[in-house]
This record gives sequence, structure tokens and C-alpha cells, in this order.
Amino acid sequence: MNHSNNRRAFLQKAFIASAGIMAAPTVFSKPLSTTAIADQNSLKLGIAGFSFVNFNLEQSLAMMKRMDVRYLCIKDFHLPYNSTAEQITSFHKKLADSNVTGYAVGPIYTKTTADVDKAFEYAKRVGVNLVVGIPEIKDLAYVAQKAQEYQIRYAIHNHGPEDKLYPNATVIWNHIKGLNKFIGMCFDMGHNMRDGHDPLKDLLRYKDRIFDLHLKNVTAADAKGTTCELGRGVINIPAFVKGLKKINYTGSCSLEFEKDMKDPLAGLAESVGYFRGVLSAI
Repeated sequence: MNHSNNRRAFLQKAFIASAGIMAAPTVFSKPLSTTAIADQNSLKLGIAGFSFVNFNLEQSLAMMKRMDVRYLCIKDFHLPYNSTAEQITSFHKKLADSNVTGYAVGPIYTKTTADVDKAFEYAKRVGVNLVVGIPEIKDLAYVAQKAQEYQIRYAIHNHGPEDKLYPNATVIWNHIKGLNKFIGMCFDMGHNMRDGHDPLKDLLRYKDRIFDLHLKNVTAADAKGTTCELGRGVINIPAFVKGLKKINYTGSCSLEFEKDMKDPLAGLAESVGYFRGVLSAI
């Protein structure tokens, strides 16, 4: 069965279940069990900060609060690299007031070893233990060295066929497999698919070095594919979520929604609901 048929079957089951609920309220009107609710939170759902590139921090946190999403990968347009200690403290307080945790910084592009130093210093001052970045290939050994020195893991982000350095997970793996375990990848499953690589197979293949996940779906398995709502693309999301459970993935699954970026809430909310529904159903 192909991905489209898998998704269709999943949605049919959901429709049948919802029809059953409406037809037999005396049987199905009980609230969700604590087990079902726990299943919805068995993977850490977050938002990649780039999803909010057109919004300030307060607006972004308001959207996260409405969706009850509690993890944020921090971008510099919300917390600049030169932020003072007071600004960082204020930033974390705003997150805490919205029940949100900033778990990583990035993606951060670096061109020199001095840029790499600045990225790790920034992460240290912000108080996170993960940097998502796009370093130059010549600097990878240095990145791994600094990651071990700082005890802050570094996750390289793949950006699909347009990315001349890191188009997919396999390219990243081939560059880092001989380096220490503090350097890994931020696996962008959508861009991986757009570069013609199977997200589920690569998730299972490189699981030990996947530190972060950009959760998304795309409209096509080639360079023309674009980001879409999680349940509407060519990636088999239920199978992928089963894969995450199989490998006991403990990192964040951060939605990066690049469709309707000036009005992302509806698409993000749909994706959040779909993801939680899949977790309850599998």
C-alpha cells in the first residue's frame, strides 16, 4: 500500500470512529482515558522558531499557548545573539509564563571557526544543551571538538536539493560518522523526502545521531515539493510516528511550517491535532 492509500485508510478509520461516537453517545461519550491522553504526549511536540519568522515573541507564544505546544527551538530574531544576561532572563520568564521551554537554539549558519565559537557561547549563555546549525564542511572536526568541550550537542540541519552542503541525512552521516557523538543531525524529514530519500528508512538508519527533528510533510517527493499540513502530504506520518516510537526517540518533534508563513496558525493547529491523533491511534 502506498503512502496515499495509508493516509486514506487512516482517515477512513478516524471518520468511522467519529461516526460511531455520534451514533452511539451512550457508549462512546466517556472522556478520553488517561492512557489515551498520555499517548498524545508520549513524544515531545515543539515548534521550530522559523515558523514564527513574521511574528514577535509575544505573538508566537500566544499561538503556542492556543495549541498547547510547549517546546520551542529559539531563533535569533526572538533572542538576538548579543542579548545580555538580563534579556535572556526576561526571555525565559516570558516562555515560562506561557508554559513553554526553549530547548535549543538555531539553525545558526557559520562560516568560520570564530562563528562556531560564538554559536556555542550563545547556547551556553541561553542555557540550552543543543545547537542546530549549518557549519562549513571544513569546520566539522572543530565543531565536534567544541561540542565535546562545552558538553552541548550540535545538530546539523539538512535543507534538501537546493542545499549544496547538506541536502539529506545520508550526506550528513557520511561527514560525521567518524567524529565524536556530540555531533549529529537535526533531521528535516520533509527536505529529506524532497531530495529523494525515504524519511522513515533514514530515521531508523541514523537514529543514534538524530538529536532533533523538524516535523513536516511535503506535497511531492522532489524539488518541487513544498511544506503542507502534516496529514496532507506524501510522507506516511502514522508509519513515521511508529518509527519514532520504535527507536524510543527522546528529542523534540518540532513543527516547521513554511506554508502561509504570514498566517500559520490554522495550518500549525491542524498539524498539531493530526499528530496527537496519530499518537492516540497507533
